[in-house]
Amino acid sequence: MRKLSGIATGLLLSVSLVTMAKADTIRFWTTEDQPERLAKQQQMAADFKTKTGHDVEVIPVPEKDLGTRATAAFAANDLPDVIYHTLQFVLPWSEAGILDIDTNDEIVEALGVETFAPGAIAMAQSDGLTAAVPVDGWTQMIVYRQDLFDEAGLKTPDSYGSIVAALEKLHNPPEMYGFVAPTKVDENFMSQVLEHVFLANGVTPVDGGGFKPLDEKKAGEVLEFYKALAKASPPGELFWKQARELYFAGKTPMIIWSPFILDELAGLRDSAPPTINDDPTSGELAGKTDVVTSFAGPSNPDGSAWADVRYFGVTADANTDVAADFVKFSMDDGYTKTLSIAPEGKFPVRRGTADEPTKFVDAWSKLPVGVDRKAPLSELYPAETVTRIVGGLETGNRWGVKEGQLALASKIINSQIINRIVRQYIDDEIDTATAVAKLNEELAAVN
Repeated sequence: MRKLSGIATGLLLSVSLVTMAKADTIRFWTTEDQPERLAKQQQMAADFKTKTGHDVEVIPVPEKDLGTRATAAFAANDLPDVIYHTLQFVLPWSEAGILDIDTNDEIVEALGVETFAPGAIAMAQSDGLTAAVPVDGWTQMIVYRQDLFDEAGLKTPDSYGSIVAALEKLHNPPEMYGFVAPTKVDENFMSQVLEHVFLANGVTPVDGGGFKPLDEKKAGEVLEFYKALAKASPPGELFWKQARELYFAGKTPMIIWSPFILDELAGLRDSAPPTINDDPTSGELAGKTDVVTSFAGPSNPDGSAWADVRYFGVTADANTDVAADFVKFSMDDGYTKTLSIAPEGKFPVRRGTADEPTKFVDAWSKLPVGVDRKAPLSELYPAETVTRIVGGLETGNRWGVKEGQLALASKIINSQIINRIVRQYIDDEIDTATAVAKLNEELAAVN
């Protein structure tokens, strides 16, 4: 065997050192690109380095650019090691080979699949594997006046029937409107609420083969329920703004909203103060409020929640071991800090550990929320309310996820066909049968 020359030996040593340096540094793409949130993630990277010796380069990527950036990086064999991404990319990226499905599934198994919210796991399934690691999420909520429900002897509004019963008892315009249902067709808020209402009754426009015609009976139940909500709402083009304003003014006992309303309800945000009394910093309204995340229609007694979940994805180009260690750290020792980036909208999808089943839910409830003033949710709302806020992730769902048709479902939602036809129906321009027929005819043409 020939001996290597000094030059060759030097080159090999240089290559080896470069390889080792790369092996100890990973790149992490995050869509949490606001300065304050970015700083918290950079601190987490520093904590990980202290614990392991490995560097993490935190790279902000605007959410609107994430899809195109990832596709281009994959084509160039230059993906980052880990990506924090939305639900919509889990299955498409799995099929495209962008995500390392086996590694992500192994991470979930190592952390304990039973420690995660089942809904978040179910939405990431690909050929029996969890294709990405659930990080955080939030569920849409029915926000309601518990005090008014108690005074009227009403049941919790967790079904079509109990909600309609509350409308009949509490609707007394103009002092009190029973609900504030979104009716502004070109607002995504109407699309989001309608999807939740359809899911509650087990109705979806897609199956594994693509578009699935809506069942006339089940879809009819949805339409009739939504019309009841709309008829108990104020006149006009309604969306999230009016819903919040009327609830804050004590003019409605029920709305559907995101959890980002929780700090505002408690008087912690000057730009959106409660007006139920003369003190915009008062926690009075929060004290009178409770929430429901999952509710049921007559054809789906188990009900459903509308959930938005975010994931960590170790990629196909990753330094696998270090990337996996970083994700495990972020979901275990560093998980409370992960949630602290924006606790009012980052519910813990990992509830605890095998030894401490509620560890992370308990820690999250004590994280401060708010803008102009801060306080933990556990001081603002009862423990059972906090439990319900997180509990929606147990049954969290979205159209097209389980069916592998999220792309088509998104096109259907974005077409606003459903919004437009539902608006025609609640305005009494068409009857139930005609509305379902029109929905099926127009949705079938979306591709």
